Amino acid sequence: MKKTVFSLALGTFGLGMAEFGIMGVLTELARDTGISIPAAGNMISFYAFGVVIGAPIVALFSRKFSLKTTLLFLVAMCAVGNAIFTFSGSYYWLAIGRLISGFPHGAIFGVGAIILSKIAPPGKVTLAVAGMIAGMTFANLLGVPLGTWLGHEFSWRYTFFLITIFDALVILSVLMWVPNLHDQPAARLTEQFHFLKKPEPWLIFAATMFGNAGVFAWFSFVKPFMVNVSSFSEGLMTAIMMLMGLGMVLGNLLSGKLSGRFSPLRIAAITNMVIVASLLLLFAVGEIKMASLAMGFICCTGLFALSAPLQILLLQNAKGGELLGAAGGQMAFNLGSAIGAYFGGMMITLGFSWSYVTLPAALLSFSAMSSLLLYGYLQAKRMQANARALA
Repeated sequence: MKKTVFSLALGTFGLGMAEFGIMGVLTELARDTGISIPAAGNMISFYAFGVVIGAPIVALFSRKFSLKTTLLFLVAMCAVGNAIFTFSGSYYWLAIGRLISGFPHGAIFGVGAIILSKIAPPGKVTLAVAGMIAGMTFANLLGVPLGTWLGHEFSWRYTFFLITIFDALVILSVLMWVPNLHDQPAARLTEQFHFLKKPEPWLIFAATMFGNAGVFAWFSFVKPFMVNVSSFSEGLMTAIMMLMGLGMVLGNLLSGKLSGRFSPLRIAAITNMVIVASLLLLFAVGEIKMASLAMGFICCTGLFALSAPLQILLLQNAKGGELLGAAGGQMAFNLGSAIGAYFGGMMITLGFSWSYVTLPAALLSFSAMSSLLLYGYLQAKRMQANARALA
């Protein structure tokens, strides 16, 4: 099982580099292709749209194939998309490359989780899935800073060529270490959508989307923000991206530790409140280098501190359609990436300075917190109604 977990972690490492790696080379991409930085930021949105489109389509058509075959196809699509992006010179083909590379993202997480649920010993499934997801957090700690350095010293194309080669190695690891399994869901496909009739899962989807959008409205433009607002040199961006990646790793670990003491709703709501405060402070004190680093670190810590509790809330409210709920969570997460990148870039397009990208970011994160508070209100109201019915 350990080799299978390692193979899947390599897969999510590659996904993390593709999704987040572009933030560290955004200015180089814009400079090399002759487009504006906000237009380059749209490449984040195109990847996210690929995820949103791909997750339900793969869920519908992958039922006919083995899990291993589906996984191989998905990773191969990642490699093709990243290769197209690497060698493209026009905005059109850059967008196509990002759409294709984002298409398999959510499905890889879903297929990987199913595989691990079948081979992990009783009581070890959560740990195995956490091991798979760890690949993405370590991508932000190690892979993204490496990609940032390559983009700064050589070319952004080197960064994405490296990701393409890495995807090819992931294919080899899947061939060698992932068992050939099939999945036949117990419930019919139409029955798996029944959980969507209640408002609670929609509020969690909204919290996931707005929470990610809030962080990404700023983090999509972390490099120009740190260079133009905080006055860091471009040469320091590798270290800064590594610091932000460390925050993501620690956020994932922190939420796991807190989950034994507090409810996922409380963890998620308080985390969003902290993110709102850090984004507003970035606007107020972003010109102070140490304050900018500290608030950025807290913001990135919060991004992945939200992942586990929101995932738990989704599973609790998607009975009978857990896999679709998980896919929906990935769709909401990446739709948030697109929304955040758009609103952050819009501030620059409208003529505001880079520090202003934090304002729509804070507003979006506040919307996430509001969604969770409304969810808590509905849950409390439902519990009161049940208590009265039993009395």
